[in-house]
Amino acid sequence: MAEVTVKLPNEFLRKLTKLGKQTDAICEKMLEAGAEVVEAKIRDNLRAVIGSGTREPSRSTGELLESLGTSEVKQDADGILNVKVGFAELRSDGESNAKIANIIEYGKHGQPPKPFLKPAKTATRDSCAAAMRQVFDEEVGKL
Repeated sequence: MAEVTVKLPNEFLRKLTKLGKQTDAICEKMLEAGAEVVEAKIRDNLRAVIGSGTREPSRSTGELLESLGTSEVKQDADGILNVKVGFAELRSDGESNAKIANIIEYGKHGQPPKPFLKPAKTATRDSCAAAMRQVFDEEVGKL
């Protein structure tokens, strides 16, 4: 029977140990960095579509844009960390911000769709991952 012994440098083992203890904190920072990129793109896209291409003057109050935000990083029942970018509820008129965003994104009878969420998702895929990798590299470099 063959036997293998692997000796890792002490500095590498120390960093691995520290990384193991700080994994959740590093993951939270990574998720926050990624969410920041996505939120900024959604905000830009939303500004561009609100009130554009309408037959009548826009009735936008700015509440939808103001309600856009990022949740705190939370851990689900399976231990997976999540962060959400979305709209806070409710509006001053009692309507749901999510409903208004859905109508803008997909349209309704007499109102054509003006997608802003899906294009943001597509456009930020690489930059979001890059921002998360950068935070990871910075945090590992601090160990």
